[in-house]
Amino acid sequence: MNQKFPALFVSHGAPSMVIEPCPTRSFLERLGEKLGTPAGIVCVSAHWTTREPRVTTHPHPPTIHDFGGFAEELHHLEYRAPGNPQLGERVLSLLGEHGLGGEPDPVRGYDHGAWSPLMLMYPQAQVPLVELSVQPHLGPEHHLELGRALAALRDEGILVLASGSTTHNLADFFGRSLDAAPLSYARDFAQWLKEGIEAGRVGDLLAYRERAPEAVRNHPTPEHLLPLFVALGTGGKGRQIHDAYTYGALSMAAFRWD
Repeated sequence: MNQKFPALFVSHGAPSMVIEPCPTRSFLERLGEKLGTPAGIVCVSAHWTTREPRVTTHPHPPTIHDFGGFAEELHHLEYRAPGNPQLGERVLSLLGEHGLGGEPDPVRGYDHGAWSPLMLMYPQAQVPLVELSVQPHLGPEHHLELGRALAALRDEGILVLASGSTTHNLADFFGRSLDAAPLSYARDFAQWLKEGIEAGRVGDLLAYRERAPEAVRNHPTPEHLLPLFVALGTGGKGRQIHDAYTYGALSMAAFRWD
């Protein structure tokens, strides 16, 4: 019998986290060992946005270096985890059963929303991995439904990994040091999010743009928070498992649903 796996939301931060020592890098390096090895991973990445859900079905996905302005070393990193077309088709089947639709993508590789945390969590790249895109124009409720559709995977030993950022105002990111003190508006939003998740206030979370402090300032665009709603939708009690900041503006909080 497969071990049931939790759903996770991790803040993946800047791609440079893979090579720069910081508390979140250390947290992710320990996380995979604590979780154990899943039968596969479905990663919902903020860095793949599409009109309709799309799922990778490439058997050997390439590594995408979808960024600029960082160390040249990062452009030579490769994450060679195998794809899993069968798992991709299983995801599409579940989405279809829930009336959500979706299309396979047989050519897309792994963007850094997937490979930067997973290179730390599972550095041997042995776990089969597929990616699921987000649809920013469809909002939190749609992504909650994506999570409900994927909930059955957790009982099949699949890790649902949502990868985004608890706060994501890049206007306040550039020019700050890695260990800069947290900005108050980012800290207030992250605390509100933590309390809402741990209290199970799903309605408040779905309406975060109206109810959370400085919501639009923390997320001028929604794509980095939307993966969280997929993890939330898979069910279970949520709790925070990591709390840190990088560059002052980026809360690196991580959450788990059992």
